[in-house]
Amino acid sequence: MKIKTDEIMDSGWNFDNTYINLPSKFYSVQDPVPAMSPSHIILNKSLARYLGLNASSLESNQGLKVFAGNSIPDGTVPIAQAYAGHQFGHFTMLGDGRAILLGEHLTPDGEIFDIQLKGAGKTKFSRGGDGRAAIGPMLREYIISEAMHSLGIPTTRSLAVVSTGEKVYRERPLTGAILTRVAKSHIRVGTFQYARVYCDKEDLKALADYSIDRHYPDITNIPNKYLLLLRKVVERQASLISKWQLVGFIHGVMNTDNMTISGETIDYGPCAFMDTYSLSTVFSSIDSQGRYAYGNQPKIGIWNLSRLADALLPLIDDNVERAVELATREVSKFSSIYNDLWEDGMRKKLGLYNKQDSDLDLINELFAIMEAKKADYTNTFRALTLDKFNEMYIFETGEYKEWYDKWIRRLANQDQTLEEAKKLMRDNNPSVIPRNHRVEEALENAERGDLGLVDKLLKVLENPYEYSKDQEEYAKLPPESQVAYKTFCGT
Repeated sequence: MKIKTDEIMDSGWNFDNTYINLPSKFYSVQDPVPAMSPSHIILNKSLARYLGLNASSLESNQGLKVFAGNSIPDGTVPIAQAYAGHQFGHFTMLGDGRAILLGEHLTPDGEIFDIQLKGAGKTKFSRGGDGRAAIGPMLREYIISEAMHSLGIPTTRSLAVVSTGEKVYRERPLTGAILTRVAKSHIRVGTFQYARVYCDKEDLKALADYSIDRHYPDITNIPNKYLLLLRKVVERQASLISKWQLVGFIHGVMNTDNMTISGETIDYGPCAFMDTYSLSTVFSSIDSQGRYAYGNQPKIGIWNLSRLADALLPLIDDNVERAVELATREVSKFSSIYNDLWEDGMRKKLGLYNKQDSDLDLINELFAIMEAKKADYTNTFRALTLDKFNEMYIFETGEYKEWYDKWIRRLANQDQTLEEAKKLMRDNNPSVIPRNHRVEEALENAERGDLGLVDKLLKVLENPYEYSKDQEEYAKLPPESQVAYKTFCGT
């Protein structure tokens, strides 16, 4: 990216810092560690426009200094947030070990977004880490988070990635980079766990009140709003995880510190999209037991929400038994909400407008065939949408042909035409996803200084339901040698 001259331009930042109105236990005031010799890598111009920012200013040396942590915009009080969490089931104290929250940006339309620099240097929560990040993992988060946004899945987003001009040392020396992450907030289940374990009841109440005012202001004046806060988060997370499952997304590290109160997907470390359909699919190199496998994600959602419920108990009712009863009732609603949303989404993927009792059997029968025949998840539904059955073995089997006849009869048992059914399928079955081998190919080139494949991949992923000619190449499956794919957290 060509750097513009260092003229003074209004970037459009409009910062507030309401989080620091919470007790100081929840954060540490901390400036970013300046980067040695920063340079632009990529800027998300469409997101910049949405935020009401001046892209030309962001591309200038002035904008670069902000993204690199070398210049602090007016109105910001940079902080590292404190939180805890269960990581693979084990509770630990955490906090932003390499991220600095600049503040909350208010858009011209009145929306509020956290602006965070990820990879901005050591903080008091670094736990021995260097506080830095590498270009590969930061560009990976940029690609996947923007793909998720285009798929219609709530997510944090990526505004920019810059190089620090330094090396970071992991298994080998890597190019240092900083990602600018945009989020509704960075308040996590783990933030509430931190408040429950390390703070007092008044601190916990302050955090809950702040979260309600920021994310669920409609319940501010309702009796027992803390129970309703739990209900709202359960609903948001049930909806979010159903959307993950419908596109075959595997988060990879569903620790409680990676579950947001806002219902956005956060932390794109060892995540990936499933190729061959299997409930046991795991990509993360550190998930040796399959705790966060594709099929376990709804169950882990319930487990994480139970930890939020534990944290909120003192606010829900002074009587512990009554508080447990009320909270348990709310968390138990997750399954029915999730199942209804997932089944509704699956009907849409199969072109079904109405609901019949036999639909779940039809859906499960298809998945059983897909798993037995090792069929690709995305391309099976893509082929059904396009009526193109000549590229995958599954469509040649007797089991599939028998299922197909049932499906055609089911499509005929609704008022909508076949053409309308296909339109519904096109709107709900992505033609392309960020295929793992394509992401890795783009990142390898980027690490050598060539952003061409990153730009091309991002362009293809902008409209995943478009079914364009340009997307066909990116719908192809990986070579056999790349099927046993592993992802790493990038820390």
